[in-house]
Amino acid sequence: MPRPLTGVRVLDFSTTIAGPHCARLMADMGADVIKVESPEGDLMRSRPVQRDGAGTMFGQLNAGKRSIVLDLKRPEAVAAVKKLVKGIDIVLENYRPGVMKRLGLDYHELAKANPRLIYGAISGYGQSGPAAGRPAYAPVIHAATGYDMAHLGYQGGRERPDNCGIFVADYASGAYALGGILAALHQRHVTGKGQMVDVSMFESLVGMLLGEVNRAQFDFEVPSRPMYGPIEAKDGYVMLATASERTFQDMATAAGRRDWLTDPRFEKYADRRMNWGLFVVELEEWSRTLTVKDVVAAFEQHGVPCSPYLTVTEALKDPQVEHRGSLCAIEDSAGAYKSPAPPFRFSGSPLQSGPKVASLGEHTKAVLADAGLSAAEIEALVK
Repeated sequence: MPRPLTGVRVLDFSTTIAGPHCARLMADMGADVIKVESPEGDLMRSRPVQRDGAGTMFGQLNAGKRSIVLDLKRPEAVAAVKKLVKGIDIVLENYRPGVMKRLGLDYHELAKANPRLIYGAISGYGQSGPAAGRPAYAPVIHAATGYDMAHLGYQGGRERPDNCGIFVADYASGAYALGGILAALHQRHVTGKGQMVDVSMFESLVGMLLGEVNRAQFDFEVPSRPMYGPIEAKDGYVMLATASERTFQDMATAAGRRDWLTDPRFEKYADRRMNWGLFVVELEEWSRTLTVKDVVAAFEQHGVPCSPYLTVTEALKDPQVEHRGSLCAIEDSAGAYKSPAPPFRFSGSPLQSGPKVASLGEHTKAVLADAGLSAAEIEALVK
C-alpha cells in the first residue's frame, strides 16, 4: 500500500521548528518534501546536540526531506522557484508576514504560476491585523497569550514565570497547519482551486487554554488548589487524574477512604473542587506512608489514571514505546539515532520516517533539473 500522501509534492521554505515539524509529518506520510535553504542553511543545523557537525534537532525536524540551496535575494533564484512551483502541490513558509511578498514569492504571486497551489503560512500573529508584523518565537507567544501566567497560577504562591525550554506553540501551530493544509488539499480535489492557509501561533495556543478562556469571560470562584498536581509519596511524587465521579470513587477505594464519598466537603464535584487543598492533605496522610511504586500499584489496581513522574530517559524505556514504534531510526552524516515517529497510525497505509537527513543543498541540481532548468542556469545558481 502507498503512504497517504504519496504523489504530493511540497516546497518547504520554513525554518526553525513550527513549519519544519509540519513538513516532516507530511514527509512521513509519503509526500516528496523539498526543503529550500539559504546558503547558510537552516538555523537548526547549528543547534545542539551536535555530532561531527550534524545537528540532531535539525534531523528530527527534517528527516525524509530533500534539500536545495537557493539565495532568494537573487532574481535568478526567484525565477527558479516560480518555475519549480508549477509542479508543486503545497508551499509552506513561516516567515514574518511581508517577507515572502518582498521576495516576490507570496501566495498571490505563486498562484499565478500554479492556480492549484495550496500555500501554508505560519506566523506569530497571523497575516493581518495590528500585531501581524511583530516578531515572534514560541516563548514570546507563550507570554503573549496568557499561557505562561495561567501556568504560573497553578503553582501556588510563586510569582516569577517559568523559564521556557519546551516550545509548545511551535508544535501546536505546526499540527494545526498540517490539518488546515490537508483540508485545503481535499477541497482542491472538489473545486480544482488552490488557496492560502493562514495559521497563527497566537491563536493556536489560545485554542489550548480551554478553562482559562472561559474563566476570563465569566465570574468563577478559584478552587483552593488545582485538581491536577503531584501527590507526595514516601520517595517521590505521583500524578493522578480524577476527572470523573467514577475515578474519584475508585481513588477513594484505593486509599481505603470510602467515607470521602459521603463527606459534604468532597461528595459533589463542585464542593470537592473548592476544597481540593483539604482533600489532598487527607489523601497524602495515606500516600506518604507508601512508596511511589506502591501508590501507583494501588491506583492502577482500581483503574485510577495516574503515573509516577518520569524523566524523558525513563519514559523512552517504557515497553509501550517499542510496541508502538514511537521512536524511529533516522540517519545523518554522523550516523544513526532515534527520533519521534508520528503519533498517529493508519489501518490501511504505512508510515515511514526518514530515514535519511539530507546534507545542505544535497539535491539542488537534481531538483532544478527536474523543474526544467538548463545546466547553465543551474550552474549559475549553485555558484
